[in-house]
Amino acid sequence: MDKLSVMRAFCRIVELKSFSKAAKDLGLSPAILSRETKLLEESLGCVLLTRTTRSMTLTEHGAHYYEEAHRLLSEVEALETGIQARAQQLKGTLRVNAPLSFGIAVLAPITAKFRELYPDLHLGITLDDRVVDMVEGGFDISIRVLRELPDSSLIARRIGRSDQALFAAPKYLSERGRPTSPEDLSAHSKLGFSLADHEHTWQLEGPSDGTTLLVTPEVSVNNSLFIRDMLLANQGIGSLPSFLSAPLEGSGVLERVLPEYSLPSRNIYAVLASRLAADAKARTFIEFLESELSA
Repeated sequence: MDKLSVMRAFCRIVELKSFSKAAKDLGLSPAILSRETKLLEESLGCVLLTRTTRSMTLTEHGAHYYEEAHRLLSEVEALETGIQARAQQLKGTLRVNAPLSFGIAVLAPITAKFRELYPDLHLGITLDDRVVDMVEGGFDISIRVLRELPDSSLIARRIGRSDQALFAAPKYLSERGRPTSPEDLSAHSKLGFSLADHEHTWQLEGPSDGTTLLVTPEVSVNNSLFIRDMLLANQGIGSLPSFLSAPLEGSGVLERVLPEYSLPSRNIYAVLASRLAADAKARTFIEFLESELSA
């Protein structure tokens, strides 16, 4: 027996002074309402209503039950209303998890702008390249940069895309030679990203065809910022996401290798633990991030 539902039903019977009117108001049949009232009385061990064919009156126990039930239902309604209002406010704390490189390169520059717009919203940001358990970690949003998001009970929204290509420092290429075909890469030092879908292969997509190369990296690491710094130190050729490579390529400190080829792009997802987690704070942050990524 759902006690809150039974309480509401009993209060409507009392307020409308009729089983049939209360049943119509609640969308139930009078028989069901009568049975639930009887079960309530049995569970309490006392009579709440005395009924005849023409009238219905509250017993002393029934009057007390009505007063307390009405008070409790009012408190429950106030609680629900307050929670609903709170969920629509841009106050409180929003806990966000994101990969380290994405967090430093993308989130850090725009967080100040977001804080200016929503100064009453506290951001708790955790940067971690591991795929975390959102529920266990207490996160409202997890940003994931993946080719495809594995099937799960999580709710995901694609908010952007990150292109992927091979890069090296101009000095390294001047000393070791610039590859003109994928096969030329075998003669070069390579830096591997250990969290890639296939760590020991580079799936190159060309203008007319694709090729998959087996790769034995001289250095393998689970963070793109480390690869970026190794590339800047003339240590070889490696892949970078566009959110890291774009400013470096634009300034000339890194050079794209085999510019007619690219690696498979990755999607940027905002992941929620459930649809109920998409309150005003989460929706606002996700929409802001999506807007910034498309700018």
